[in-house]
Amino acid sequence: MNDFATTATRWAIRIVLMLVGLVFFLCLMAVAGSLALLWGLRALWARLTGQPIMPMSMGGMSPFAGWQTVYRSGAEWMAQSSGKASAAEERDSRSRRGVLPGAGDVTDVQPREVHES
Repeated sequence: MNDFATTATRWAIRIVLMLVGLVFFLCLMAVAGSLALLWGLRALWARLTGQPIMPMSMGGMSPFAGWQTVYRSGAEWMAQSSGKASAAEERDSRSRRGVLPGAGDVTDVQPREVHES
């Protein structure tokens, strides 16, 4: 009897997890289908009104610009919290000239001249 209860419990858990996965998959498909329908209606409206059909995009958002904003604010926060604002300013000025932060600490390579083209 104990073996039957264990087997029934395992199968019940498997079935429940399978149903949860199926519901999750169907929800994702509904969201993807809604976005596709929205894009199709937008393209149809643009064609009916004679406007150019523009692809859906992030529209001016640059992931690189977002990273730079976060990176700079983090460096400024660290400089203010440690009280070494002059070191942070020196690092920023070196990074603007093309020298990476911490490049002066590297000892196992030979430095070369930078040739600008």
